[in-house]
Amino acid sequence: MFFVLEKAQEASKLSDGAFDVTVRPLVVLWRQARRTQKLPDAKELAAAKALVNYRNLELDPKEQTVRFAIPGMQIDLGGIAKGYAADEVLKKLAEFKIDTALVAAGGDIAVNGAPPGTDGWKIDIAPLPGEMKRRILHLKDGAVSTSGDAEQFVVIDGVRYSHIVDPMTGLGLTGRRSVTVIARRGISADSMTKMASIFPPEKAIELIDKMDGVATLIVRKTDEGEDVFASKRFGDYLITPAEKKD
Repeated sequence: MFFVLEKAQEASKLSDGAFDVTVRPLVVLWRQARRTQKLPDAKELAAAKALVNYRNLELDPKEQTVRFAIPGMQIDLGGIAKGYAADEVLKKLAEFKIDTALVAAGGDIAVNGAPPGTDGWKIDIAPLPGEMKRRILHLKDGAVSTSGDAEQFVVIDGVRYSHIVDPMTGLGLTGRRSVTVIARRGISADSMTKMASIFPPEKAIELIDKMDGVATLIVRKTDEGEDVFASKRFGDYLITPAEKKD
C-alpha cells in the first residue's frame, strides 16, 4: 500500500494534480450523479473538492505511515492499483520460473517475454465506436493501459460525461476520447492514462515525450471524424500493415 501511494504521489506531482488518489470524495459524488442522472449540488461539490488535494496526503517513508492533513479525506486507487496488481502477478510468476506471461486486468495489460516463436506479444487497442482504423501493438517486457468512455458514461442534460473524474472540476470528463499509454511497468501505464485523459492532448503528449520509456496514443472524436495524437515513441510499438497480414 505504501509503495502504491508513493508512486501515486509521484504521478500527482508530475501531472500537477491531474492524477490524484485523494479524489475519492468526488468519485463517490459522481457515482451518485451517474445513478440519479443529475449533476451534483453546488454545495456538495464544493465540500467534496475541499477534501481533494494530493499535497494534503503526507507519507513518512521511515515510519511507513500515512497521514491525512484534513479530516474526512479519502483515497481511491482505481487509477493505479490494477496496473500494480498486474506487475505483482508477473513477479510472482517469475518466482516459479515462468518468464513468458501476459496479465490482463481490465484495460491494463502487463507482459513478460514473448510467446514461443515470436519476438513479442501482439495487443489490439480497443477502438472507439465508429473508429475505422485498427491498431495493433508489439510489446515485450512492458505494460500498456487503455482508458476511455466507450462503456462507462452517463448523459445528463444532453451532455455525455465519462466515468473518469477530473479532480479540478469534480465532474466526469466530457468529449469522446480513447487514451493508450505504454510504459515499462503497469503501475506507470495505469496512472498515466488518467493524466493523459484529463490534460489537453497536446499537453499530455509534451509531458510524455519527456518521460523515459513511455509512449501514448490519444484518439479524440469530433463532429467531422477524429483527431489522432501520438507521442514520438509510439510508432516504435505499432505493428505495420504488412506485419498485420503475417
